[in-house]
Amino acid sequence: MKEPTPGRVLRRVRRLLAVLISLCALTGMLRLVLPATAATGEPPGVYRQLAFIRAALEDGAAEEAQRLFPEGYFFSHVLYGLAWIELGEREPGHRREAPASARWALDRLESPAGREPFDPALTPAHGVFYRGWINWLRGGLLKLQQPQERDPDQVRRFAADSAEIAEAFRASATPYLEAYPGQAWPVDSTVAIASLRLHDSLLTPRFGDTVARWLGQVRRGLDPATGLIPHRVDAATGEALEGARGSSQALINRFLIDVDPAFAREQYLRFRDRFLAFPLGLGPAVREYPHGTDGPADVDSGPLLLGVSLSATVVTLGAAQAHGDHSLAAALANYGELAGLPVDTPSTKRYAFGLLPIGDAFLAWSKTAHPWVAEAPSSPPEAVSSWWRVPLLVLLAVVGAAPWVPAMLRRRSRGRAAVRTVPDTA
Repeated sequence: MKEPTPGRVLRRVRRLLAVLISLCALTGMLRLVLPATAATGEPPGVYRQLAFIRAALEDGAAEEAQRLFPEGYFFSHVLYGLAWIELGEREPGHRREAPASARWALDRLESPAGREPFDPALTPAHGVFYRGWINWLRGGLLKLQQPQERDPDQVRRFAADSAEIAEAFRASATPYLEAYPGQAWPVDSTVAIASLRLHDSLLTPRFGDTVARWLGQVRRGLDPATGLIPHRVDAATGEALEGARGSSQALINRFLIDVDPAFAREQYLRFRDRFLAFPLGLGPAVREYPHGTDGPADVDSGPLLLGVSLSATVVTLGAAQAHGDHSLAAALANYGELAGLPVDTPSTKRYAFGLLPIGDAFLAWSKTAHPWVAEAPSSPPEAVSSWWRVPLLVLLAVVGAAPWVPAMLRRRSRGRAAVRTVPDTA
């Protein structure tokens, strides 16, 4: 048998690379058009995502995330628990598994490691960030269960914690409580207020006046530049220190619908108008700063590319779902399937090769979003054309075809040369 010549080996390598590039381009095209989220039922791949996240958490992913930003451990667990609650409500087949997984996350958050970054001297103890998210998670666990299935101790704790949070708001001169000593972010108080509304939907209503007072204070202190809830405020006075930003607006709009649906719709449409972008004319994404302004990246926004925040974009997927904006949610999800480089196995699914499991937790929580207290809202006017995929599909088609062009040109050139050399027998 003859040894292959170097030229033949090179041609085989080129052909293999061409096949791989074309397959990657075809995969990208499929990810852009196949459903990546769902208004009801289990969104594609979320159950396998949660399996990956659980394994990563048990392997220390939350501790690694904590080294990246102050709430890394907390968010890794709370979003895992919340996504399980959302999935359990969407899909009856997972309803028995969901409470155990949510309770596991809650237990980890109520451990010394879960509380460690948060000051017990604040009001409420450990600050509104910690107490609001914990109360929302505990309330979600109770919501997922029938009254006769609920742990009486969890019911008592939910009622007592809700009362403590409400008392902190009643005693405050501002609508925004401290998350850390001397520091307040409106998004954290929005989560806590939503947990009071959840309480009143599950147990005896008690906090309607507290919620109404909070809403009145918030309406009087909106960011004058955008008409939106500000990003950061003075903890003592409630005066805005930073105007609206995408990373906090995405979260605020996820929760505000369960506080006041009418106010939430106003805020959501303003947010969408001022922050939704199509960088380079390609897929939809969310800016960290409103159109016409720019600012630095920080721990809240993550790295900014062309003004876009990846974290704000992922969380906006959930806000869009909660507000019935399914065309935007689907567009963000499909773009994420292309740009997020998901890796599928029969039992797991991970994005960005699994390098940042907290990102998977945010995405799973966003894909399963739906209102917990409010009725499902009507769809707002569409903000994304059904043609948004076309430029990306064309680009991928060009990339997939490009490796074959030189061979086609060579073949065509050889064909023409052969025709010219055929003798004229006429």
